[in-house]
Amino acid sequence: MGTQQLCSVMDMVGQTPEVQIELEGGERAASEFEAELSRLQALPRRVNAQPDDAGTGLAKLVLSLIEFLRQLLERQAVRRMDAGDLSEEDVERMGLTLMQLEQKMSELTQQFGLSPQDLNLDLGPLGRLL
Repeated sequence: MGTQQLCSVMDMVGQTPEVQIELEGGERAASEFEAELSRLQALPRRVNAQPDDAGTGLAKLVLSLIEFLRQLLERQAVRRMDAGDLSEEDVERMGLTLMQLEQKMSELTQQFGLSPQDLNLDLGPLGRLL
């Protein structure tokens, strides 16, 4: 007898069949699912948007993305230097450019009243940006 037939017979009799869902991986999978669900429920359901904070919030987002890209470029430059892909002149120019960009980022974060830690955005389940 199939599941639909069993449900039809049970409905005729006036009883509701109990349904159990078995997860692959057993109890470990269920506990991992429960932990993930608890973590997601801890996230804020709404964004606290205030008109006064809009400029600072936008600056924080833009500066966070710029800092992320700056660190990415810096790592790429180090890899290229280690691989010997850059001439001495290229290394000097890239080092100077990265230092100036870092200094400018410091000035901008101070101008908007942000600290370097403020730029490390919390991405929820993905972790921290930087």
